[in-house]
Amino acid sequence: MASESELPAAGMSIGSSLLVPSVQELVKQQGLATVPPRYARLDDQDVASLHQQQPQLPVIDLQSLLDPESMDSELAKLHSACKDWGFFQLVNHGISSGLLEEMKAQVQEFFNLPMEEKKKLWQFPGEVEGFGQTFVVSEEQKLDWSDIFYLVTQPPYLRKPHLLPNLPLPFRDTVEQYSLEVKNLASTILKHVGKALKIEGDEEMKDFYENVRQTMRMNYYPPCPQPERVMGLTPHSDGTGLTVLLQVGQVDGLQIKKDGRWVPVKAIPNAFVVNVGDILEIITNGAYRSIEHRALVNSDKERLSIACFHSPRYDGETGPAASLITKETPALFKVVTIREFYNGLFSRQLDGKAYIDTLKIQHNEKP
Repeated sequence: MASESELPAAGMSIGSSLLVPSVQELVKQQGLATVPPRYARLDDQDVASLHQQQPQLPVIDLQSLLDPESMDSELAKLHSACKDWGFFQLVNHGISSGLLEEMKAQVQEFFNLPMEEKKKLWQFPGEVEGFGQTFVVSEEQKLDWSDIFYLVTQPPYLRKPHLLPNLPLPFRDTVEQYSLEVKNLASTILKHVGKALKIEGDEEMKDFYENVRQTMRMNYYPPCPQPERVMGLTPHSDGTGLTVLLQVGQVDGLQIKKDGRWVPVKAIPNAFVVNVGDILEIITNGAYRSIEHRALVNSDKERLSIACFHSPRYDGETGPAASLITKETPALFKVVTIREFYNGLFSRQLDGKAYIDTLKIQHNEKP
């Protein structure tokens, strides 16, 4: 039964962002040879590290995780991946390749809709759902070289009635099926995270994986005439619990910060890239860390991806799991409501791990 506090008349509002123009439309202008000032950055992108031999993300096999004979060893691999990397690729996840291929092809078609059709699904002022960008809080800040379509997908009663129900067919039905299957997959992963940390019986963790909330962000990164001067996605950690990402096509661009260096992610075809978010770092009291990541673009090819973010129920709260708090390992984070968490998150620009740092307990501060 849905909580009334989670049932606003027109769907759940999870934050706001200023309206911005479409980068995809900007790129369509003939003769675009330089990056407009609002997108141009002077950040050092550390591209030298891309030419060095790089470690690859750990790979977790879900079927091995579910098999009683191999569960313990795969659970140890999951624990190591979340603790040492904060990222892993998931194979043998049980979601059909047919559904994944349909989703990929239809997302591509969706971003190629005429602008007049996209405008019907554009962000409203003061909201984040729809076409646009997120975390835009001032007219002066630099913008990412990307367009996104962002919406609440699960559970259905939290959806904006003018978005997912108005997606063109068959895309609407594909998104419906995909979001549900990925949500169930995330619940399975979170349940095993609880086992890996021996907090399976903790009510907070159980409530999370049994009542997962999901938002979806479809990302479109157009080619750029000066790719070294822009950022496809600003370096940040995800302000959610668990992210499940599907890359569309073979163009890589995702990078994670490992031991102070940017490491490119080479996506395995039809595997998911899964990462720990800030909320899971809080619940695990820092045992698992959300890791900074970013997206770069190139001058020749577009890149697309689909990220599903999974969080606890919005009328709940988050804090370190009680079973992980001892005299030797005191609470590292404050307890806050999920609403407070998201209000704070969306009121800021993306900036590494700056937001979760505001929730840390100081040495002389009581939880």
